[in-house]
Amino acid sequence: MEKHRCAWCGSEPVYVEYHDKEWGVPVHDDKLLFEFLVLESFQAGLSWITILRRRAHFKKAFLNFDLKKVAELTENDVDILLQNESIIRHRGKIEASIANAKAFMKVQDEFGSFDAYLWAFVDGNPIQNKVKSLKDIASKTAISDKISKDLKKRGFKFVGSTTIYAYMQAIGMVNDHIIECFRYKELGGK
Repeated sequence: MEKHRCAWCGSEPVYVEYHDKEWGVPVHDDKLLFEFLVLESFQAGLSWITILRRRAHFKKAFLNFDLKKVAELTENDVDILLQNESIIRHRGKIEASIANAKAFMKVQDEFGSFDAYLWAFVDGNPIQNKVKSLKDIASKTAISDKISKDLKKRGFKFVGSTTIYAYMQAIGMVNDHIIECFRYKELGGK
């Protein structure tokens, strides 16, 4: 019997694998939290599949998402990245990734980890939505508004509320798998 999945992942293998193994799984590793932040900020205005298909290239271009190395990228490095056809060549998003690495490290210094800072917005527990269909999934919420506002205050870029809500879904702060999806219950939905 075939597993019932959220319709958004379709049948493309990279999308199905992401849906089945990553989307909505709680992430508490700062390096992976930074990776998803970079990827989500690049996704703004594009489809997620576009980013997933280039994920390995982003990982290489952004130095395995090493915070310190990304924070030290120079204007010359930005110019080089703008020539890299394997990633999304958008100066603002590339520069945002560098600024976000610096801001990310400041949050780590203040809170001990980015994980501790971020998950405090949901008291450390994923929000379990009861989504019946794709049309019921929010694009932003009061919590994503609050996180977005706080991140911007801390110097983060390309972190609007819609981007942050997609980030929350990706890193498991919210379970937005539809209730018929096999992943819904696996990720704590009741």
